Amino acid sequence: MLERIRIVLIGTSHPGNIGGVARAMHNMGLADLALVAPRCEMITQDSISRASGADHLLHQAHVYTTLEEAVADCTLAVGASARSRTLPWPMLSPRELADRLPAECQPEAARVALVFGREDSGLTNAELQRCHAHVHIPTNADFSSLNLAAAVQVLAYECRMAWLGQANLDKTAASTLPSDNEALSTHAELEHYFEHLERTLIAIDFHDPAQPRQLMARLRRLYLRARPERMEMNILRGILSATEKAAHRKQP
Repeated sequence: MLERIRIVLIGTSHPGNIGGVARAMHNMGLADLALVAPRCEMITQDSISRASGADHLLHQAHVYTTLEEAVADCTLAVGASARSRTLPWPMLSPRELADRLPAECQPEAARVALVFGREDSGLTNAELQRCHAHVHIPTNADFSSLNLAAAVQVLAYECRMAWLGQANLDKTAASTLPSDNEALSTHAELEHYFEHLERTLIAIDFHDPAQPRQLMARLRRLYLRARPERMEMNILRGILSATEKAAHRKQP
């Protein structure tokens, strides 16, 4: 299970924080580290020092240009958010997230991404809308700011506790697991669907990009919450293709 959990850092600005994250991950048995558009060098004396023996994670980490690339093969992406947003999204506590992990990581192709934002501003609304759910660490309201490595440590600990207790969860998780023929759609497949959906809605004059009114954001929330399987996604894409053809035939 732990091998299928990826820690994704976006726009990290201090190499020491990357090293601290590597240490937190290695402490809890996580090894898949991904950086998106880092604003600093990843391997420095400071990051190696802060890693405290976990610097091998720095050397094997992958660097991506966008969040979409970093989570393209993931079947669940959860964004760490410290503040409320204008459009409510499914919100989990660290413990609730941990309770879901054994089921989410069970299929062989499953990958879970835990996404963390910039030290100074966190994740943008657009980035959070690319996550199936958000996780919030319930800190002291009078002093809620967490160091990046500390936030990763909290979630990594919950991941390890879920792994240690996996045997006790197997019976309850089994009923919710997709079979080999019911694999969940990957993040990349969902993104292709959203692009197709928006293009189709514009073609049939249902969606006006000049006045979006959060339509696509709400549709994202709907489909990300539904967790469609690949077969279901193929059906939805087929419906969109047929709609486009019908709309084209009716054009004068």
